[in-house]
Amino acid sequence: MSFGDEYGGGSGRVRGGTGRARTRTHPGDEAVDEYGDGFGDPHRRPQRTTRSLVTVVGVVVLLIAAIAFANRSGDGDGDGGTAKAPREGGPAPTAATGTKPVTGKNGTIPSGFAQDEQGAQSAAANYAVALVSAGIIKPQERPEILRRVFVPSRVKSLEADFDKAYSPQFLAKLGLDADGNAAPGMTYVSRAAPMGTKIVELDSRAATVEVWCTGVFGTAGVSSTNPVTSDWFTMTIKLLWSGGDWKVESFSQKDGPAPVSADRTASNADEIAAAVEEFGGFTYAR
Repeated sequence: MSFGDEYGGGSGRVRGGTGRARTRTHPGDEAVDEYGDGFGDPHRRPQRTTRSLVTVVGVVVLLIAAIAFANRSGDGDGDGGTAKAPREGGPAPTAATGTKPVTGKNGTIPSGFAQDEQGAQSAAANYAVALVSAGIIKPQERPEILRRVFVPSRVKSLEADFDKAYSPQFLAKLGLDADGNAAPGMTYVSRAAPMGTKIVELDSRAATVEVWCTGVFGTAGVSSTNPVTSDWFTMTIKLLWSGGDWKVESFSQKDGPAPVSADRTASNADEIAAAVEEFGGFTYAR
């Protein structure tokens, strides 16, 4: 799933959850693209019918549009100075810093990030996961996610924008009810995993961080018209130092970079649904 273009929030790509929503199923989801690690015994994946492909593409387009709508006021106001390029001499781009990422959690979302380069990257990675989670499309859960992730000055307007983007009509096109729930016997999936982060701009009060992610988005179920697919996308997250922590001011999403997709036999709906329920997520640290 990928997210849409500009985000003020949004889950996940609405990617089918795919900002797919890449939830790109949330306003934040983006297109369901290729995944693959290129390892293991190759198996030919069953061919998708033209109708299935059209359905998936249609859902992705809807998710991207919702995300772009929710973040239309993306530049927002903030209290940071002009950001500058990070200093040289820090940890190598792909090396972990080894520093503890957070001092606590705000509900299920990590908080208490350090006011430095490592803290900004850790914050961006964890917020990327929250923004493409299945909860972002649920009207009962979304306000709390927005409050925990965004700067206070953005929350009220984003609540209204997301309510419009994730309207009952939009959710129905994803096969979900007005509360963002899948039909009985179905499981809605929207989960992302950061692969790496990169500082674009940084000073003591503001940061722009790119987060390269992979994820799975869609609805698991025998009769699902929006099957769970994998995706690769990059989120650009603008952070401000607010209330003693890094918070999101705005964000955007684009497809890729994506590796060559491996030919593998797809798991059935029950296996996917069970994996979502049984495997927990992580707190991410740069």
